[in-house]
Amino acid sequence: QVQLRESGGGSVETGGSLTLACTIPGNIEAYTCLAWLREVPGQGREAVASFGTGNPTSRYAASVEGRFTISRKSDKSTLELQMNNLKPEDTAMYICAAKVGSWRTKCSLQPSFEFYNYRGQGTQVTVSS
Repeated sequence: QVQLRESGGGSVETGGSLTLACTIPGNIEAYTCLAWLREVPGQGREAVASFGTGNPTSRYAASVEGRFTISRKSDKSTLELQMNNLKPEDTAMYICAAKVGSWRTKCSLQPSFEFYNYRGQGTQVTVSS
């Protein structure tokens, strides 16, 4: 069973920054789509950033565009999410997810866990005002 593991969450003040990391077993290139999701109890789940390993184009939710950056580290096993200018509404559990697909797979901002083959348990981010 492939297990993704997130780290880097914590508590920051408004305007602060955090970098989340997701350790992915094996090589990231083995997965077609990679994404960061976030969820708040009672408010649902949102896909905030995604990209396809075969397509360098990254996608961002409008709520984080210009503030968050999704990337993969040179070790080829770590997915990162750089979060700048954090706001209280960014407070959530952040979860990384991966999908094994094909060249036909569209790596859009999918919030449903059913789209992905693997995901982590999440890391909590809390932004105070």
